[in-house]
Amino acid sequence: MGEAVAGDVAGAVGERFRELYGTDPEGVWAAPGRVNLIGEHTDYNDGFVMPFALPHTAVAAVSRRDDGILRLHSADIAAGPVELRVADLTPESDRSWTAYPSGVVWALREAGHELTGADIHLASTVPSGAGLSSSAALEIVVALALNDLYSLGLRGWQLARLCQRAENVYVGAPVGIMDQTASACCEAGHALFLDTRDLSQRQIPFDLAAEGMRLLVVDTQVKHSHSEGEYGKRRAGCEKGAALLGVNALRDVAYDELDAALERLADDEEVLRLVRHVVTEDARVERVVSLLESGDTRAIGPVLVEGHTSLRDDFRISCPELDLVVDTALASGALGARMTGGGFGGSAIVLAEAADVDAITKAVKEAFASAGFTAPRVFEAVPSAGARRVV
Repeated sequence: MGEAVAGDVAGAVGERFRELYGTDPEGVWAAPGRVNLIGEHTDYNDGFVMPFALPHTAVAAVSRRDDGILRLHSADIAAGPVELRVADLTPESDRSWTAYPSGVVWALREAGHELTGADIHLASTVPSGAGLSSSAALEIVVALALNDLYSLGLRGWQLARLCQRAENVYVGAPVGIMDQTASACCEAGHALFLDTRDLSQRQIPFDLAAEGMRLLVVDTQVKHSHSEGEYGKRRAGCEKGAALLGVNALRDVAYDELDAALERLADDEEVLRLVRHVVTEDARVERVVSLLESGDTRAIGPVLVEGHTSLRDDFRISCPELDLVVDTALASGALGARMTGGGFGGSAIVLAEAADVDAITKAVKEAFASAGFTAPRVFEAVPSAGARRVV
């Protein structure tokens, strides 16, 4: 998969652009979805995360305009392009899919970058609602294209910040910085160890195939939306916990001081659970980095399971389908498994020996059928390249 697939999609996107707008695009760009190996709901707490990019991408064919018009079209929409005026873009004015690309244009202009319009056609192979950052991929691919075409000179982490602002303010979803940074900055064959406070990064080699292992993504087909209330409640609860503990963010609560912190929160059980998850999850990220750097890759499996237990019991964002994936995979010989993404649906990841992949996949699918759940989509996650120009 990877570059060959992106190139194939780019050809189709370019051809559709010509049909829609009557001219060739100035270029075609791709930005990937992501899987988060470990570090869930830590990014908006200034903590640590460790995502890697998928080969699945959002692809954009783009040309500049000089008349203040923004025209947007998606391969998933049968109707013609949506036409907007750049000067009229305002936060939360759009509740359709176009809010993501138009929000990027708004955020770039708010940051002082002069954009005079664009024609954009988009297509994506990132599963929507699966916890794999389909929206961030859409934002980053538009931001990168406009950055290149308008010679804005912005780096990947700067594009990520602007895209996060677009989703927070323009779309109205209180997401952290991880998804956009992963899409913009990941490298093939690596996981990205990211400090979300200062955006410092380390690329950690992550080549499971060379060690006889695989990482599966199991899309439960249970859709979720970050802009719905439960995600916002968790974020508000974390902010409350930080305020009660007198710190700027939960990142500032040291792991060896957690017990004392929890004692101070004993009167608020809900906030206590949220704080416990975030502090222990930051520690889990650091443990995984240490294990990978020491070559003890198989030992990350139990850490993944600990993360799922914390998300299920303390953060309370799992669901029966996600729990079934994890329980069935572990019972079938997986090295580790956990839900990944924002929660309330979406996907789980399964770390397994290569020889066990078929048996685990079969067991998970049979378990879903027995439970009466919609059949899951299962595929291998291969650490892939971040956002780039394709044509």
